[in-house]
Amino acid sequence: MLGFRYNYTDLGREVVVIELKTPAEIERMHVAGRFVAEVLTEVGRLADVGVNLLDLEHHVRGMIERRGAESCYWDYAPSFGRGPFRNVICLAVNDAVLHGLPHDYTLRDGDVLTADIAVGIDGWVADSARTVVVGTAAEEDLRIVRATEEALEAAIGMARPGNRLGDISAAIWAVAQDHGYPVNDEFGGHGIGRTMHEDPHVPNRGRAGRGLKLRPGLTLALEPWFARTTDQIVHDADGWTIRSADGSRTAHSEHTVAITEDAPLVLTRRESEDPGATPERSGESQAGRSAW
Repeated sequence: MLGFRYNYTDLGREVVVIELKTPAEIERMHVAGRFVAEVLTEVGRLADVGVNLLDLEHHVRGMIERRGAESCYWDYAPSFGRGPFRNVICLAVNDAVLHGLPHDYTLRDGDVLTADIAVGIDGWVADSARTVVVGTAAEEDLRIVRATEEALEAAIGMARPGNRLGDISAAIWAVAQDHGYPVNDEFGGHGIGRTMHEDPHVPNRGRAGRGLKLRPGLTLALEPWFARTTDQIVHDADGWTIRSADGSRTAHSEHTVAITEDAPLVLTRRESEDPGATPERSGESQAGRSAW
């Protein structure tokens, strides 16, 4: 049985095609999701003072090759980047938060590291991100990491049939407001399935009760990301890495989620994750256009 496609028009904008996945297709995405979770668990284990970002990237590249998976980032060339991207994972440090281009940088005590990865296995994709603090963690860094994790869990909780896309966006925004963090809406979550980026776009702020009605079979990558004191961004000279405009530190949490008849199914949940619990290791994390 093939997934069901339907058209959706939001507030007079262009028609987009939404693909609903069958339970069998969602399970195939779950296979990719389990591997993505494994990779991010390994990155969190290896991220330490003195470790070079290029060594982390090389290690992840080996994991992908051994698994027979396919990187969604390699040769990716969207309009907002200076493509093609020639790495298999995004690694961003401190005030960098999205699309971090791995480069010759050695992690220091107290650095905030965000890792974001999407891979395909047998034609189906999963996408996830986490933020960790390396070595000695400052409380304000732990706080923003926890805020993105809390916002992600709130968003997942709204991913149920009958709710609307705006309910997910509003849930993320409410957590940001509770913590006093501004929210950028240029980059956010997105549909996912056969490719890394599918419709619809999922903003990190919005109004409850608005937008696309959620239906079983819809698969989304939900990804709240916050900067401590600004909602403005700047791009590095590398053409990829996005930073907070004022240099304040950032965090990013993402999971691929399937909407089912019952509870939301998180396809990239890491084994060590306990939703709502205090992060175990120095701030472990258990957007317009799509962040990736």
